[in-house]
Amino acid sequence: MATAAGTTIEKVDDFWPTIILANDRSLRGVDMRDRSLASLGSVVIVVAAVSLSPAAVTGQTPASPAKGAPKTAPKTWTPPLTRDGHPDLQGVWLSNSATPLERPKGLEGKPFLTDAEVTELQKRADRLFKDGKSDYAAGDSAFLAALSNLEVYKNPAGTTCDSLLMIEREFDNRTSLILDPADGRLPPLTSEARQKQAERAEARQRSPADGPEDRNAIERCITPGVPRLGGNFGAGPYSYYQIVQTTGYVVLYMETFHDARIIPLDRHPHLPESIRLWNGDPRGRWEGNTLVVDTTNFSPQSNFMGSAEGLHLIERFTRVAPDTINYEITLNDPTTWTSSWTAVVRLKQTQDNLYEFACHEGNQAMRGILAGARAEEKAVEQAAGRPK
Repeated sequence: MATAAGTTIEKVDDFWPTIILANDRSLRGVDMRDRSLASLGSVVIVVAAVSLSPAAVTGQTPASPAKGAPKTAPKTWTPPLTRDGHPDLQGVWLSNSATPLERPKGLEGKPFLTDAEVTELQKRADRLFKDGKSDYAAGDSAFLAALSNLEVYKNPAGTTCDSLLMIEREFDNRTSLILDPADGRLPPLTSEARQKQAERAEARQRSPADGPEDRNAIERCITPGVPRLGGNFGAGPYSYYQIVQTTGYVVLYMETFHDARIIPLDRHPHLPESIRLWNGDPRGRWEGNTLVVDTTNFSPQSNFMGSAEGLHLIERFTRVAPDTINYEITLNDPTTWTSSWTAVVRLKQTQDNLYEFACHEGNQAMRGILAGARAEEKAVEQAAGRPK
């Protein structure tokens, strides 16, 4: 069921605008999904100048060490097995970590927060977002707002969506999801990627909305792409997964855009290079207790942070606790980045249900975008004395 709700846009980079669709999971006693679409824009997170030493976050120098380095050898946990002897990954899982994709500049050289710093950031986030006075904070915005110790978070691009429509984001000791490179930052773009970036920006200026084909796959309700990493689809109310296993297949079903990735485990080779798919051609295998998914054959129309047909994606799913899957993502595209990079997302098990995501039926944004473009064209013609 679609009802009127607020939306806005967060821009992770020039290639990855993500539509923030209001979700009412956070509203008590309400189980159905609210969504609507509004006009497009870009968010620039302005972080107030702040010293990011431990004393600045906690108010005093904390004594507790970071969780990054285990103090004692952890007890071995054995995952439950399916009938064919592999770890059981089935269930509904949620990515709700507040950890930013890239390590903020102010935390340079600090891969982990102390326990006291994590507690302080969580308190700040609760103060900022639980009373509805702040705007909806998507992607990295929740972490950056708490880190800056803002009184109220306001989306610089404007929004009709407040923080009551957020789900609670979980703070942990990590300062970036990116594990490699060690600085927690994306590798530099190649010269080829920078050129493509400029060409796309120019094309958007030249013909931003002649037709729906000029808009990206998210706005057209096709797919947010693979992997779901960074931005509003990386963590939050649009980051629910359901995993289903059989002997020969694993299915990763994403609630948002109802993408179902059907992954064969038969070790057959990838499709011929001439066959290209929006979300690539996945092949799975077990390496001990880890499900490894190797995906190639992305379409030239695919777009993950500027990477398309050159993307080679390796995903590793390891159930490390009854309620946790470590989801390790390695991306390699020599035409886009100067080196490969790896991020780790912690999927948490949830008892929530998945709901229908009626994107096409509720896609008022596309109608508004095209109508707005026609109105602008008409205004230009009228100003030039050529009424249409």
